[in-house]
Amino acid sequence: MSIGRLPENEQRILDEMERALRRDRRLDRKLRTHRVSRRPDPARVLARLAAYRPRVWTVVVLLAVSVGLMVAGIVTSEPGVIWAFAALWPVTMFAAFRLMCRCCDD
Repeated sequence: MSIGRLPENEQRILDEMERALRRDRRLDRKLRTHRVSRRPDPARVLARLAAYRPRVWTVVVLLAVSVGLMVAGIVTSEPGVIWAFAALWPVTMFAAFRLMCRCCDD
C-alpha cells in the first residue's frame, strides 16, 4: 500500500489504520450503501411516511391549530390564513388517521 511519499513509520501507521477500518463491518456497510444523490429515494420516503406513528398530543395540537386557522380564515377571508389552513389540514387528517389506525391495531 505504500505510495512512496510518506516516511516508512508514518506509512506503516497509515496502513494499520486502513486495515483496522476495513475490519469494521458496520462502517464498511455504511460506506457501501451511502448514496451521493441529492434527491431522496421515493421508496424510502414512502416507507418512512407509512411508518409514521403520531403521538396523541401532536394530533391534538394539529387539530387545534387547524380549527383556529379555519375560524380565522372564515372570519377574515385573508388569503394567507386560508392557504395556511389548506396546507395544514391534510397533514392533520393524515396524522389523525394514523393515530386511529394505531389505536385500532392495539
